[in-house]
Amino acid sequence: MEQRIVILVVLLIVAFLVCSEAPFVKMTNAVCKSYNQSWVVVHYCRLKAYSRTKTSLNINATFIEPAKEISVHFKMMKKANGYKPFLYDYTFDACEFMRRRHHPVAKIVWNFIRNVSTVNHTCPYVGLQAVSDFHRIEVPVPLPSGEYVIFLDWLFDLRPQFATNVYFTFVEEH
Repeated sequence: MEQRIVILVVLLIVAFLVCSEAPFVKMTNAVCKSYNQSWVVVHYCRLKAYSRTKTSLNINATFIEPAKEISVHFKMMKKANGYKPFLYDYTFDACEFMRRRHHPVAKIVWNFIRNVSTVNHTCPYVGLQAVSDFHRIEVPVPLPSGEYVIFLDWLFDLRPQFATNVYFTFVEEH
């Protein structure tokens, strides 16, 4: 009986240590900008703070014209005396991704927003598009601690239409 209690206590301590070393991700800013108001109108793009450690992202935009050919330029940068290129800099066909979902970087972003967005269908996109109450972030790749930004430039028919920039802090606790 005493041996079972010792094993249980050891398992609880190990579980506590494993859980306490989990990474901490907090979004710190969100900036969205429409380059072409006649095609995309961004109604709001903001973070809502629930506590010191939890914020949620809310984006609401209307596509005035049907977007049939959408490309996304995804760039991730790390802050070190200004923001420097880091890890990812890709351009991919978003319409093709929504049909097949094979691009690895796009798949990471898609897994973040698929349950909290209205962009869960193939092209064309028209009307209200939204990401609501996005707050659950689990980074699937190892990152060093620091401040990061993800730049998403949205191109319709190979012309920049709007940008979504999300700033966040990542802390790998030891």
